[in-house]
Amino acid sequence: MHESHAPDLLLRLSLPVAREFAGVASEAATKIAELLGHAAGDARSAGETIEALVAEVAPRGGAAADITFEFHQSHGELRIDAHCEGRSSRARHPLPT
Repeated sequence: MHESHAPDLLLRLSLPVAREFAGVASEAATKIAELLGHAAGDARSAGETIEALVAEVAPRGGAAADITFEFHQSHGELRIDAHCEGRSSRARHPLPT
């Protein structure tokens, strides 16, 4: 028996570390979580996760750089990966069933 399923989501977003872009990734994460079925309150936690990821991978001393975020929906979870200048961090959010 062949089982069909929805395709996995992969969205890549690359932004400068500059403060004026900080809210863009957070808003994107919140919206993606909402589209994947989270209630608004739960979806905001995905947005808050972005701030923690940025704190882990952003260059020290305010150096100019880009952070790339990858949003994956796979196996019942939203996974967010952040990469910047050789550093990376990951967060996972279970999706509602």
